[in-house]
Amino acid sequence: MSNLYAMRRANGDWFALAGDSKRLVPLFHSSHDAFMARLRSVEMLVFSPVALNAGLLKEIVDDQSDVDFCMVDDPFASLRRGQPLPHAQIISLIANAAAPEPFANAPVRSNS
Repeated sequence: MSNLYAMRRANGDWFALAGDSKRLVPLFHSSHDAFMARLRSVEMLVFSPVALNAGLLKEIVDDQSDVDFCMVDDPFASLRRGQPLPHAQIISLIANAAAPEPFANAPVRSNS
């Protein structure tokens, strides 16, 4: 199961970088990656990683058509070097992470 993490403050604000015409929200593969990136950026010190779900994603983009996302593969590199991630792909990744794995909780039966 794979989650996506974004950075959020206690007051509910989401971390975003100012872009040319849009705000850029960096996403991370793990909370550890998000914490490592936070160590390098003073602006992120008051933010904590939060696993995204469909509701939180809607909260970020709701009323904000000027939001883009990028996947940060290397938390030690510049956050602006992340790969652009379309909204549809984020929704797909979140849905796949939320889907239960088949037979993950199935009891094991023996024929004895």
